[in-house]
Amino acid sequence: MQTTFSDLGLCPELLEGIQRLGFESPSPIQAQTIPVALAGHDIVGLSQTGSGKTAAFGLPALNGVDVTKLETQVLVLCPTRELAVQVCQEIHRLGAALPGLNAIPVYGGAPMDRQIKALRRGVHVVVGTPGRLMDHMKRGNFKGESVQMCILDEADRMLDMGFRDDMEVILDALPKERQTLFFSATMNKGVGGLIKAFSRDAQQISIERTALTVDTIEQSYYEVRNRSKIEVMCRLLDLEAAPRGIVFCNTKQMVEEASAALVARGYLADHIHGDIPQRSRERVFRKFKEGDLEMLVATDVAARGLDVDDVSVVFNYDLPYDPEDYVHRIGRTGRAGRSGKSITFVYGRDIYRLEAIERYTRQQIPRCRIPTQEEVEGHKADKVFDRVRDLLDSGKASSYGHLVDRLLDAGHTPTEIASGLFHLLREEDKRESVTIAEDSEPYSDRPQSIGAGRKPFQKRKGGFKHGYKGKEGKKFAGKKSFKGSGGAKALGPNRRFKRPKD
Repeated sequence: MQTTFSDLGLCPELLEGIQRLGFESPSPIQAQTIPVALAGHDIVGLSQTGSGKTAAFGLPALNGVDVTKLETQVLVLCPTRELAVQVCQEIHRLGAALPGLNAIPVYGGAPMDRQIKALRRGVHVVVGTPGRLMDHMKRGNFKGESVQMCILDEADRMLDMGFRDDMEVILDALPKERQTLFFSATMNKGVGGLIKAFSRDAQQISIERTALTVDTIEQSYYEVRNRSKIEVMCRLLDLEAAPRGIVFCNTKQMVEEASAALVARGYLADHIHGDIPQRSRERVFRKFKEGDLEMLVATDVAARGLDVDDVSVVFNYDLPYDPEDYVHRIGRTGRAGRSGKSITFVYGRDIYRLEAIERYTRQQIPRCRIPTQEEVEGHKADKVFDRVRDLLDSGKASSYGHLVDRLLDAGHTPTEIASGLFHLLREEDKRESVTIAEDSEPYSDRPQSIGAGRKPFQKRKGGFKHGYKGKEGKKFAGKKSFKGSGGAKALGPNRRFKRPKD
């Protein structure tokens, strides 16, 4: 018999909110975490992204909130401002039926005075980044003596970002009898140290890692030189019916260059990265959510905070250095039951990182052929043809018959007239394809397996221990539990990738 939310011991107000949101049954992490949290135990939750962990800790946290007491009873720590905002929004959605519930996000880059006023008025739930919360603690705006539950969301990522000292100071300042919930994608030495120091007999809840990407996302990669990426991306967008996508780049400079190139080619595009003021980033987010932008170009700052259901395509303009970042990126599409595409650009030594991603996600990403100029132009012509046909079928073009008669009287044939009008319509599209080096190169399909003659993800002795170190020095290693598939050396006879000349 399938578990329902009503079986978990939540209060009626939360069950009402869940029903409003349309949730039918809890995810595995929710079904296992909520009863344990409601029983008052500390928890270590190990679960992959997209598993529903926000509701897993948000629902039991809200279940214990006394809305009549205007004091901070729940503290949630997040690694990024975007995630803090997203978690706070989810808390509001889950607690929509709780009268007077007040939750605020506290993060850097936003006006300090506004946050100070909110904290002094009193809030039930604070969702914040460690750095900004430390600032408020030093100023006396946040003391935390009333906190009953503290949640560390993506604890491993906060440690990776250098927040360990801040996290320890914050946890030390909270009441010793509080309940602490740790959520992390991985269990490493750093996370284990925090758990040992700041929890009491924590119960571990681990959800077995399966395929990390959903079936609704069609994944592919293209072998593309750096200088050809814009042209290839535009060709692929021109083949989409109504493109609405996110382009992920690894550097701020590349974000600005790719965004400018898209705008120059007539796309409605804008960009965000860490150096852009928070207010400006929120404005761009809002424009994208409301449909005023076709394409959003961003660093990974958007991967953990952007929640838009109708993103049709995600481009990995630059391949991420961490396989988990790949999962976060492509998870921006294929949401709410919709289909989506993930397109990754690879060249040269990037193939090693791509193979590490395949081992991490337990999925093979097929290589695709770059569409030719002729294919793109033919598709554009077909779209013009469809527009004209639909117009004629609607009968709205009949008022221009006298103009056609004048052209016929001038000696032009119907075919000539129609051709001229089609030409004018095509001229409206300023996105003309240009020739790239890849157009003249022969194409061969990728071998069926990662290593020649070997099944994908087959275990072998040794596994992928050492990983790949990118230009920035970030280690890109496979997980011990996902050994095998031949390692970086098993490229096979048809997997010879030239080093980029760019």
